[in-house]
Amino acid sequence: MNWMIQPYRRYAEFSGRSRRKEYWMFALFYVLVMIALNAVFGTNEVTRGNGAFVYGSRLVGTGGWIGGLFWLVSIVPGLAVSVRRLHDQDRSGWLLLLWIIPFLGWFAIFVLMCLDGTRGPNRFGPDPKNPTPADVFS
Repeated sequence: MNWMIQPYRRYAEFSGRSRRKEYWMFALFYVLVMIALNAVFGTNEVTRGNGAFVYGSRLVGTGGWIGGLFWLVSIVPGLAVSVRRLHDQDRSGWLLLLWIIPFLGWFAIFVLMCLDGTRGPNRFGPDPKNPTPADVFS
């Protein structure tokens, strides 16, 4: 649970590095909260359009307000943990602008978030997996 809420503790901290575990646990936490809100306040609809059935789900009433507020509170930590995740790979946080490119950019960001970070310190800070590396050959 600690990994899931750590980005909220580091709310607007865009410097430094974050592990894959921190990023993906934050994403999992966000999805789980939205699923729980949908289970409590959601409505499911099946409509027929263009010769096919379309399934949709949306938050109604108070759930819409709660979901919107949760989304609003999660924007800055989500961006911050994404930038720190790119910093872990010694890449610029500006690469997040790839989200502007539909499909190809989204896929590129997904792949970047899955890649392992650089070992040892880089220009963005110490290694989050091993912040104090031991000198093995000294």
